[in-house]
Amino acid sequence: MHEIEPYYRWLHLYNPAEDERSPFHGKEYNYDLYSENIYGYYIDPAWDFMGSETLYLKILYASYDEGYAIIEFIGEWNDTINNDIMHLKRNVIEALLHEGVNKFILIGENIFNFHGSDDCYYEEWFEEVEEGWIAAVNFPEFVQDELKNFNVDSFVNMGGSLQIDKWRTLSPQRFFLLVDQLIQRRISLY
Repeated sequence: MHEIEPYYRWLHLYNPAEDERSPFHGKEYNYDLYSENIYGYYIDPAWDFMGSETLYLKILYASYDEGYAIIEFIGEWNDTINNDIMHLKRNVIEALLHEGVNKFILIGENIFNFHGSDDCYYEEWFEEVEEGWIAAVNFPEFVQDELKNFNVDSFVNMGGSLQIDKWRTLSPQRFFLLVDQLIQRRISLY
């Protein structure tokens, strides 16, 4: 697990440690020391702690002018024991919402499991994005099934066309425009 790094090819375009509006502003990374772990397995030092022992993330890109953020995750999303959605919502999402972000792309390729609870924080987040949206991209199918079992799909767009294998070949702007187009297409169908 220590070999799974957050996507780093956009780092020259956006660095959350250098962004004064980021919840991770000022963080210093020691790439020689593996200190964070999930269930005893060390993870790459580039991942950011958000308050959960089992779920880490990296804000890959944020555009405050256009109101979107791209966030990658690693670990087990556990709302049952660790209340991960509360940590995510309170420690990361609320800071971004405060800065005008209302469109969230969540990349879940490295989510190994999901344990749900109630959907209150998801509903709260959904209501706070107002004209925006929340998109779960590349979450494994079995994780999507579990999210659906807990009604999370009522608040987070997932599956189907949001399984975008080529996202790493795109610039952050083009990736956002693609996801936005897919979401708008879904909205127009309803």
